Amino acid sequence: MKNKVILGTVQMGLDYGINNNSGKISFENCCEILQKAHELGVDTLDTAEAYGNAHEVIGDFHKLNPKIKFNVITKIPHHSILKNIEQTVAKYIYDLHVDSIETLMFHSFESYIDNKQILVILKDLKSKGLIKHIGVSVYTNKQIEDLLLDDIITVVQMPFNLLDNESVRGDLMEKLKNKSKVIHTRSAFLQGMFFKENLEDNYVAQKLSNELTMIKKIAIEGNVSISNLALSYCLSQKNIDQVLIGVDSVNQLVDNLKSVNYKISKETILAINRLKVNDFDLLNPSLWI
Repeated sequence: MKNKVILGTVQMGLDYGINNNSGKISFENCCEILQKAHELGVDTLDTAEAYGNAHEVIGDFHKLNPKIKFNVITKIPHHSILKNIEQTVAKYIYDLHVDSIETLMFHSFESYIDNKQILVILKDLKSKGLIKHIGVSVYTNKQIEDLLLDDIITVVQMPFNLLDNESVRGDLMEKLKNKSKVIHTRSAFLQGMFFKENLEDNYVAQKLSNELTMIKKIAIEGNVSISNLALSYCLSQKNIDQVLIGVDSVNQLVDNLKSVNYKISKETILAINRLKVNDFDLLNPSLWI
């Protein structure tokens, strides 16, 4: 089950996250996290050109640890016109110090729409073994519906969590699997929103206060931490292939992976699926001010 977890690396290249009080992770601590992730059975990393120097951090770790080689998912920029995609992919492979890219993903649906002309080139790079999968990172159900029609796209990365839940995404995930597409999910912790103690100091937290309170109640009734509740809910979904998480420390990684062994009950899943948010923009961190 641990190989169902993807370790995100945005914190390794940028100061990122609503509950991140320590800033960008030092290279030494990045190496400790990556080493522990490997020891615990995590074999896939998620990164992007836009994540500061995260590519170089991963590549330097691989060089320092030649016996360890993570599968790496990376993303091409949001709004770039990619005239030299072959050179871009070659640079990614060099910087990451890998033999191939596990999944090359458009960082946004808009980037996918604007750069459809490179899909033929990406398909050729895939046939040469430089890319294993081509994917798109999406936010909305309408975007997911559009990707159902494109057989070149084999991986769809979407938000999924305690609020952006099965009642919202379930039917479309079923359709994606029927089209033999791989489903990755992100925002398992809604960028740390589920852990906020003081809801008054954040506009989004205030608007979601009822739902966040209900999540705490469900966790208390299940005698489980919110992190284990949130991650085990995602991992329990039969149609989700891999779940992306981000961590700031080795201890946080170890704590989060405890959810792999937590067996979430059907009653708890039903309680979560009853949680509904009327304003979906509140669940989209890219729209948070």
